[in-house]
Amino acid sequence: MSAYTVRVAVGPQDREACFAVRKEVFVAEQRVPEDIEYDAHDAEDAATVHVLAVRADGVPLGTGRLLHGAAAADRTGGDLTVGSLGRLAVTAAARGLGVGVALVRAIEDAARERGLAAVDLHAQTHALGFYERLGYEAYGAEFLDAGIPHRSMRRALSS
Repeated sequence: MSAYTVRVAVGPQDREACFAVRKEVFVAEQRVPEDIEYDAHDAEDAATVHVLAVRADGVPLGTGRLLHGAAAADRTGGDLTVGSLGRLAVTAAARGLGVGVALVRAIEDAARERGLAAVDLHAQTHALGFYERLGYEAYGAEFLDAGIPHRSMRRALSS
């Protein structure tokens, strides 16, 4: 596979590429109902940062998003110094290439740029080890989201 880059998504074309990856991974592969996969935070606004991994030829490989400020408050216990990483998805063809790690680090960089002290996420339980290797710590009880078991996790950010 050719090289890839990770960048903050800008404009409708990049956002559509993010949504296409999410549809492939969450809706088609994991059977998440499409009507709950997309939400109000998918609109272009100042409280949401989408990141996109693309192959050198432009093919999208992965995506994720950062919510911050009031948009993240319901996911972070109301702590406005904590961002919420979500909707992290890597296409089946790109798994094992480091795309997921690169996306998480890009989201953390975006959180630092916005002055956030930590990042929270809701990890599917099968992915706990992936996030633990990146410095995230699980907390709280397991819960279901879209019928899939999850745990909350957090990582404090250094400047």
